[in-house]
Amino acid sequence: MAKIKSFKALIYNQQKVPDLSKVTCPPYDIISPSAQQRYHDTSPYNLIHILLGKDVPGEDKYARAGVYFRDWLKDKIFIRDEKPAVYFYLQEYNLKGERKKRMGFIGLLHLDDKNSSVYAHENTRTEAKEDRLRLVREVKANLSPIFAVFPDKKRVIKYLYQHCIKDEKPFIEITDDEKTAHKLWRLDNPEALARIVSSIKDEGVFIADGHHRYEVGCTYKEEIKKRLSASTGEEDFNYILAYFMNTDPVGLTILPIHRLVKLDKKPELNTFLFNLKDYFDVEPVKDKARFFFLLQKAGRAEHVIGMYHAGRWWLLRLKNVRILDKLMCDKPKEYRVLDVSILNSIIFKKILGLDLAAKDTVSFEPNAEILLQKADSDPAYIAFFLNPVKIEQIMSVALAGEKMPPKSTYFYPKVLSGLVINKFEEEG
Repeated sequence: MAKIKSFKALIYNQQKVPDLSKVTCPPYDIISPSAQQRYHDTSPYNLIHILLGKDVPGEDKYARAGVYFRDWLKDKIFIRDEKPAVYFYLQEYNLKGERKKRMGFIGLLHLDDKNSSVYAHENTRTEAKEDRLRLVREVKANLSPIFAVFPDKKRVIKYLYQHCIKDEKPFIEITDDEKTAHKLWRLDNPEALARIVSSIKDEGVFIADGHHRYEVGCTYKEEIKKRLSASTGEEDFNYILAYFMNTDPVGLTILPIHRLVKLDKKPELNTFLFNLKDYFDVEPVKDKARFFFLLQKAGRAEHVIGMYHAGRWWLLRLKNVRILDKLMCDKPKEYRVLDVSILNSIIFKKILGLDLAAKDTVSFEPNAEILLQKADSDPAYIAFFLNPVKIEQIMSVALAGEKMPPKSTYFYPKVLSGLVINKFEEEG
């Protein structure tokens, strides 16, 4: 069963840092170099200085992050809450002209290797895990929550909002650069905490974002346990900071992550289109607006991939799902029917012969306009566009014991880093 608990969060001291919008930032793995510089310049206390420090010749950025972290504790830039709590988190955001609301809560999730109720769905990279592990060793804290979803059959999130939150003022309320409002409340009364713990213990928890951090948490836990003569399993390093929300599609937004491929030379288009027709019905589309309209519409009922090259648009509609049984016979059905799996297996591997294990073979971008700008910059580029993965697909792949291809999902909006931090008390 999944096990969670309340904790005494480390938070920014608003007497010393009154404007929290200047010190919070998105998760480290979506921050571009230009955004990193912007956050770095915004405030000397922006979490970016610790979370994703700049590379400086002759300096160990991880050791430097540890120094910053300890100094900010000593100078009371960070202070610890007095009582253990779970933190109710509401985000209000814009999507295609509609104002949407997402609700959940932040607590600690137990890192139990034998816990079959916590499911991951995405493959991870060794380089990224080593980076985060080195940082955790220095700061001895979870700086950012992972993102987890659960069915919420007992509707605890709605209950908490209606009975504990709706009429109360949040203790944190900020708006970020994307005009997303972030509001946080403390939940520390025993009845509410007991209801939260009880509601999750019999449900599956699915990691949506933060797979690298989750695996790093497990590795770090084992490192610490080896150094101790005894462990109860309840020390803080046995848990990881996590944001929990339910699978309600009203507030849960998953965006697609599109792909850009640069071939060694400008592709011979007619040959490429001819080869695609062995597997797809290839449909030219006149303009961008109609292309994205038809891509979204077709995605409701069939497997379709969008393609763009040299100012021209195509929809690639899979002819027959039985093709997938032959090409991905070593994978379960839940994996085979993902559009991203179809793109990887048929187009990238079978037709183009790409090595997807190579680091720079494919680039990824959730923003379609940015991808198009890149595609137009070089005639050797081909852009591929996907429809978003559904939460039901994510859960079914995880339950089948499989991992989705890297960069399959983009949960929006992101949970801010710096709202609450989990400092390991047992680590000093």
